[in-house]
Amino acid sequence: MDLVTRLGVIGCGLMGSGIAEVAARNGLDVRVAESTHDAVEAGRRRVTASLDRGVRHGKLSEEQRDQALARLSFTHDLGDMADRQFVIEAVAENRDIKTDVIRALDKAVQDPAAILATNTSSIPIVDLAVATERPGQVIGMHFFNPVPVQQLVELIPALTTSQETVQRARDLARHMGKQAIQAPDRSGFVVNALLVPYLLSAVRMLESGAARPDDIDRGMELGCAHPMGPLRLLDLIGLDTAQAVAESMYEEFKEPLYAPPALLRRMVAAGHLGRKNGRGFYAYDV
Repeated sequence: MDLVTRLGVIGCGLMGSGIAEVAARNGLDVRVAESTHDAVEAGRRRVTASLDRGVRHGKLSEEQRDQALARLSFTHDLGDMADRQFVIEAVAENRDIKTDVIRALDKAVQDPAAILATNTSSIPIVDLAVATERPGQVIGMHFFNPVPVQQLVELIPALTTSQETVQRARDLARHMGKQAIQAPDRSGFVVNALLVPYLLSAVRMLESGAARPDDIDRGMELGCAHPMGPLRLLDLIGLDTAQAVAESMYEEFKEPLYAPPALLRRMVAAGHLGRKNGRGFYAYDV
């Protein structure tokens, strides 16, 4: 199997920018696509700022930062993904949007052996694979936020995914300095199937008036050695993303513990999305 050297990343928000940064820091030629010129520039600034923070905190040298930046290119034309050997989409957690992106990539990427991966955190991979002419080369690669820090990648093969695709994805994850686990193609995979009910339980506890946000979070941090309490973690994930994941899981399993609580729905409707826009269960500077 050929070593992947040319990676494409679709989307340069929190997840896409992190994936692109980590790949570039580990020697890959990375091309990032966004939908508009303004989004491209915002993504470029996000990656550059993260690399600059790495220099300030002693995680990498100025030379390493400059080398990573030299390996990154940006575009708002999916046609520029034509020469990529492996493409990871990291657009919004929305089934229709992701399906449209995967279908467009299937046409844009010229190498018939190229792999198309999705960073979805909840959508069944087979639904995306069958939207392409290469279902054997579609796989889930679920990175965790923040990508430069979190070591895990969930690899999710669909029923249609070839074993060669699984191995190439595993090799890529290893090359990017990540550790991979294989997860079943069921909504929530491994981590979110365990994590989401816990997070939603914390929202229900707050919603019922049983405890205050800080007491819920400090209880889990100090009593269970969690690095971050559930409500702070929801703010980091993004309340809209958490709602989308919960809805996808509830749609598949119809289990009440996966249903988004009313408080979560109302906060999302009000635009209180967490760290990404400065207001969730807590307030943040943005």
